Amino acid sequence: MAIDPRFQRPTLQRLNRFAATALLAALVTACAAVPKPRPQPVLAAVPRPAPAPRPIPAPSDWRDAAQTPGLWYWRATSGNSQAMFGPPVAAFARLTCEAESHTVVLASAGDGSKAVPMTVRTTFGVRTLSSDPAASKTGWIAVRLNARDPLLDQIAFSRGRFTIEVAGLAPLYLPSWPEISRVIEDCR
Repeated sequence: MAIDPRFQRPTLQRLNRFAATALLAALVTACAAVPKPRPQPVLAAVPRPAPAPRPIPAPSDWRDAAQTPGLWYWRATSGNSQAMFGPPVAAFARLTCEAESHTVVLASAGDGSKAVPMTVRTTFGVRTLSSDPAASKTGWIAVRLNARDPLLDQIAFSRGRFTIEVAGLAPLYLPSWPEISRVIEDCR
């Protein structure tokens, strides 16, 4: 019985031809232009609106309330002394010494075109004052106090904090820092 030549062992010559063909095919495919991937469209990020802040329940005692964010800044203004509370750009409250009249103007940001009650709470007690439209400048609700008024000392020594409450506005929980005492003493 004769063996079919197709099933005989491959010869070295056939292996060399096969290797050469495989090598040639690999070279041809390696040299072929590789298609560049198409750029994917960039999706514009749509900003989500910030969630509405949850209302903070009012504390049972004003001394437990969170301090209004900000810092006291002192400055001299045309011969007067002034302490402002809040961010440097837009203050929420201020004390201004009017040295000639020995008067301290306590003001809270708001519409001061008409007289409204302003309540000041300290660790010494509570006092409600009526704002003075004449002392109020645009954007401020103000009250005038004599530089010797005991309320000013109560604010200055109020165990770390005091509040200013104006009808229709959020209460201000303010720290009692040395800038306040400086304005008061500059007026005396």
